[in-house]
Amino acid sequence: MAEAARIAPTLEAPTWIIADEQTSARGRRGRDWASPTGNFAATLVYKPNCTAQQAGLRSFMAAIALFEALAMSIDRTKLSLKWPNDVLLNGGKVAGILLESAGSGPYVDWLAVGVGVNLTEVPQSVRDAAFPPVSLAGEGGRPTDPQTFLVRLAADYATQEAKLWEFDFGLIRDDWLRRAARLGEVITARTAREEITGTFETIDEDGNLVLITPEGPRAIPAADVYF
Repeated sequence: MAEAARIAPTLEAPTWIIADEQTSARGRRGRDWASPTGNFAATLVYKPNCTAQQAGLRSFMAAIALFEALAMSIDRTKLSLKWPNDVLLNGGKVAGILLESAGSGPYVDWLAVGVGVNLTEVPQSVRDAAFPPVSLAGEGGRPTDPQTFLVRLAADYATQEAKLWEFDFGLIRDDWLRRAARLGEVITARTAREEITGTFETIDEDGNLVLITPEGPRAIPAADVYF
């Protein structure tokens, strides 16, 4: 992600950056992210000609692309998407997505879509996680090297980008919901200010999590989800 930010102003075309090893990996909200050698760590940086809000919706595109790339190596029924940006495998976290952008006008100057996948190893430094990390290989997936995985993911992401331009976010939203974990079930969303428990009804056109609570529907723009 740091390299993406460095080179973004000079780019003329979408560019993928892949790291064989990371020494300062990070996740959402500045959290540590461990990425042992052999796992997948890559970032797509490009200029999507969109607003910041539209750029944020790319996390759902990335999640679908990531799901489909993983499904080439393991039974897709074992995979699910956890709002807002994780992929679960047999209930454990196998992959995460991080978006960063920059821009001072109505449109972002550039967008970086970072992806981390536990292809072969489970990070040993992660303890007491709500969704314990798992690896593709550890859950019975076919062996996949990072370069091969990048080819799949890049193609799948390009497909999702084309769908967004052709059909708007509605189609992406529907595709994401078909792969969503715990849709229609009771889950908990924890924000910086409160904890909200309700039935996971949908995501709205802005990508907000919609829970049906005893007080009525709640649209939640950002939170950590537990179930």
